Amino acid sequence: MNALQNKVQLIGNLGQDPEIKTLSDGKKVATFSMATSENYRNAAGEKVQETQWHRVVAWGRLAELSEKYLKKGRKVAIEGKLTHRDYEDKDGIRRYVTEVVVNEMLLLGNNDKHEEK
Repeated sequence: MNALQNKVQLIGNLGQDPEIKTLSDGKKVATFSMATSENYRNAAGEKVQETQWHRVVAWGRLAELSEKYLKKGRKVAIEGKLTHRDYEDKDGIRRYVTEVVVNEMLLLGNNDKHEEK
């Protein structure tokens, strides 16, 4: 049951092309935004579409695959864990970030499944 303590699964569309950085040790990291949408009817019976935006981070081989295959608008399924961190920006203001760190990715529309363990 420990494997289920911090697990996130999302299916959605990329809001931007991934931003790829290569670190000093040569390891790559990809960051991108992903939109998930939910449709429902409100109390008045009107159809409502609610979109949530998620910040996603992929490391190593998954960052390389993101760089190669992911583009704005692409539909993708990801599985990972939810993380929180904070940092101080260039103006000295403390910023808080919540992001999903990917450990598995499925490119929808193609039958390619990429996993890093």
